[in-house]
Amino acid sequence: MNNKKLTVMLALISTVIVAIWAWSYAMNATASTHLPWITYHNILYVTGLLAMALLSITMILATRPAILEPVFNGLDKIYRLHKWTAILAVIFAVLHWLTEMNDDLLESLLLVSGQPTEASVSGFVDTMQELAEDLGEWSFYLVAGMVLLSLLKFFPYKFWRYLHRIMPVLYLLLVFHAAWLTPFSWWQQPIGLLLGLLMVAGSIAAMRSLTGHIGRTRRVQGTIKSITASAQGITQVVCQLGKKWPGHRAGQFAFVRFDRLEGNHPFTIANADKNNGQLTFEIKALGDYTKNLAGKITEGQAVTVEGPYGRFDLKHHKANAEQIWVAAGIGVTPFLAWLEELQNHPEQVPTAQMHYCTHDGSSDPMVPRLQQLCDNLKSDNSPGISLHIHDSQKGQKITTEDLLNRDAAKKVTEVWYCGPKGLARLLETGLKKMLPGSLRFRKEAFEFR
Repeated sequence: MNNKKLTVMLALISTVIVAIWAWSYAMNATASTHLPWITYHNILYVTGLLAMALLSITMILATRPAILEPVFNGLDKIYRLHKWTAILAVIFAVLHWLTEMNDDLLESLLLVSGQPTEASVSGFVDTMQELAEDLGEWSFYLVAGMVLLSLLKFFPYKFWRYLHRIMPVLYLLLVFHAAWLTPFSWWQQPIGLLLGLLMVAGSIAAMRSLTGHIGRTRRVQGTIKSITASAQGITQVVCQLGKKWPGHRAGQFAFVRFDRLEGNHPFTIANADKNNGQLTFEIKALGDYTKNLAGKITEGQAVTVEGPYGRFDLKHHKANAEQIWVAAGIGVTPFLAWLEELQNHPEQVPTAQMHYCTHDGSSDPMVPRLQQLCDNLKSDNSPGISLHIHDSQKGQKITTEDLLNRDAAKKVTEVWYCGPKGLARLLETGLKKMLPGSLRFRKEAFEFR
């Protein structure tokens, strides 16, 4: 799911919700003398509705629903949608809050007159509505703050992780807020049915999160078999999980937990599946926990692995397409798994370019490993994978021109990319200009905050 598809998906979700609300609005807007009041209250309710609907979708997507991976083409894309539905939910929640806080101003701007008489309610209902209003306001402040912290990458993951665990509680408080303050007449209309279904599904997702059920059936216990640290700041960790591991496809990833307090971290599986429950992870020192990882874990230590997840594989969109593989830094790990898997299936080896961007090719342990794996795949019948090393120490910066051969414009070009987002944008933009209408750019959106 690229940025364009993500935008379309978010727009579609919001449009469907607003369209159903508009139907309900039309059903309510029958008394012309009360139309200004109906307009004001619908502004208030629709912003709250959109906030709750999007937040409910956010909670559902947080459960790592494997059934949706084929739809969104991988859990990484599901989590990216999860991130943006949360951001949109907060935006609509802010608009809802501003509408409520500035009711006097808005009423004067709408020239409100002839306010309809509110239906009388019991003391119990009035008390619950006041409680729901207070809880909703404070929950909104906390949810907005947590989403903001999620966007601040410098905020340590280990602290963010614990703060993030209270999100299901805040969501349930907001469900309480919405259930008591949404007009009863709305629950009898299509918009109420939609909101009710989303909140029930979101509440189930929240309870699964609070009880630790997310991913539980996909967790496997094992031990650390070996640890190897390199001068490039990469730690290779080999884990032995035994027969309980269900197997994986090359290019997938797993959530790994070395330390219970630190929690799960997503890492790409860097080896092909050999039906022996052994997984290799190449872990770059990119954060506060992965820095000096080799000194924090030991051989024989218990490890929990959850997965596999992801759909970053070698499935061709078109059989005769020009294939280009681009890896930058630790983004080489899925390609290592691909190349290793192809060692046992020479008949499946495609003709492709493999480009690897490294900071220092002379000391990078991935370079000789890639060279050996690619050399093993060459044969008289097929040139196999042609490897190109781009060493920044030697000024060898990769460009879009490096990826294209003479015949590239004559056929569909498929690019698999894994690496920094900035380089991905640069290459994809350049290739789209040079190959209008004939490019398929597949990248791993490996970011969970």
